[in-house]
Amino acid sequence: TRPKVMHRLAKVGYTQSYTYFTWRNTKAELEAYFTELSQGPGLDYFRPNVWPNTPDILHAQLQSGEAAMFRLRLVLATTLAASYGIYGPAYELLEYKPRGPGSEEYLDSEKYQLRTWDHDRADSLAPLITRLNAIRKANVALQSNSSLRFLAVQNDQLIAYAKTSPDGRNVIVTVVNLDPQNAQDGWIGLEPASIGVEAGQPYQMHDLLTDERYLWQGDWHYVRLDPQQAAAHVFVVRRRVRDENDFDSFQ
Repeated sequence: TRPKVMHRLAKVGYTQSYTYFTWRNTKAELEAYFTELSQGPGLDYFRPNVWPNTPDILHAQLQSGEAAMFRLRLVLATTLAASYGIYGPAYELLEYKPRGPGSEEYLDSEKYQLRTWDHDRADSLAPLITRLNAIRKANVALQSNSSLRFLAVQNDQLIAYAKTSPDGRNVIVTVVNLDPQNAQDGWIGLEPASIGVEAGQPYQMHDLLTDERYLWQGDWHYVRLDPQQAAAHVFVVRRRVRDENDFDSFQ
């Protein structure tokens, strides 16, 4: 569907709009496209719905069958957009074979046959999908698109962005390694004032995927992601507070 048609359909009442997320893969492509979706003229009426795959589309990036690629595209979809979908169980079970060279059709497409799936496979992405859906439900910042802003990262294989709830209390910072084969590291620019933290004060970055916690302070922060272990961080910012007994905690 061409952009003008998509915008016209959105204006006449279609509440979910298809997007080109499937074909936006590099850091530059993702930043440009989602800046358009979150800040462009269609913000008031266009509700983007992003899909890493569909029954009709198996993108070339997924045709290697690398689990890390499936994971990183899933994290991007669930954290960049307020509305997302996947064609499963093909996605959660890492279905990757195309009909032929250069094709985006599935080899064993359910459009033409009935299939039986092993939902209990050890390599299923179902636990990750469940976790990401729970994170989306619990964090208001991920439930809209207008607050999305990309952060400076000194590595083109790392993409980082923040989303903030309307009241400013819930801030989610996501960092994704776009390289499914190699560990990548770099420095991320995140000014404390932009997340409601006073200059010079430490704050806690709580990774909601792994439950690990990191203490950050200042404007630049080092991150390293190995796709064979964790393709991404999905941080919630926890600010330091002091209670009536003079104890510090992060909330």
